[in-house]
This record gives sequence, C-alpha cells and structure tokens, in this order.
Amino acid sequence: MVDPESRVGKRAAVYPGSFDPPTYGHLDLIERATRIFDHLIVAVATNTAKVTTFPVEERIEMLTEVTAKFANVEITTFTGLTAEYARSRGVQALVRGLRAISDFEFELSMAITNQKLNPDIDTVCLMPSEHYLFLSSNVVREVARFGGDLSPFVPPSVEARLRKKFQNS
Repeated sequence: MVDPESRVGKRAAVYPGSFDPPTYGHLDLIERATRIFDHLIVAVATNTAKVTTFPVEERIEMLTEVTAKFANVEITTFTGLTAEYARSRGVQALVRGLRAISDFEFELSMAITNQKLNPDIDTVCLMPSEHYLFLSSNVVREVARFGGDLSPFVPPSVEARLRKKFQNS
C-alpha cells in the first residue's frame, strides 16, 4: 500500500543510482527528466555489498547542492528493490541513462525485471548529450585518484570533495 504522505503525483519518476560521485552526465539526465516529469526523485541506492568512495549521506549532500536550481527534484535514499521503492512512492516511471550499446542489455534486463516486480512501472531511457556519452563515475574516480583535471566531468563542489578524498589516499 502506498503511504499517502509519500505519493508525489501523476507524472513522477525515480532516477535511481549510486551517484558515486554525481557527474555532469547525471546532471544532464536530471535536467532533461525535469522537463518530462512534474516531480523527479533522485534516489541514491544503498547497497551494502558495493564499496563506495563516498558514504550515502555525502552523496545526498552533493546531489542536493548540484540540483538546487531544480524546484521539482527531490533527493533521497532507499534500500532494497527499485521497483518496490517506486511502488511505495506511487511513481509510474524509472529514469535510466543509456550511454552506449554496452548499457542496453543491462538496462533492458533491469527494465523487464522491474516490470515483473511492479507491473505499473515503466522504464524511460534517456540518452546523454553527446559530450557525456562516455562519462562515468568510474572514469571520474580514476581521474581524481591520479590528480587529473576533473572540471569537464563534475561540478566544482563535487571536484573539491573528490580532491579532498583522494589527497588522503
């Protein structure tokens, strides 16, 4: 049953991910999704099996900072199945990014699984703008680890956190 306090409206979507760290590619998808949906929930997945660079709380802080200009974006976290989280929020769509052919099989498999778990959910795949086509959090972390220029990949506030994180490594 959907908690009436958490229901967000007819044209709402969840954009789930680890966002470790948030990149300009993530922001590109967030901005474009805000034009499609009345309310976008950017949901940081808590996965205890995954080793992350930043704790969930810090990823939420970064996302809150870099999405402040979007009035219809909510930043939150969740644990468990994305399809169940979407159901609990009364959301009908999941937003996912498709960067390359290599993403397609994984995203198709996840979309089918999510729809089996929650038949009311649809997955909307957005292609990133061309200059973010091959950008990933993995690439950003690798560049940060070796002290490279992060300015094309992440907002300044995220870059500062990455620099601080990797100067102590």
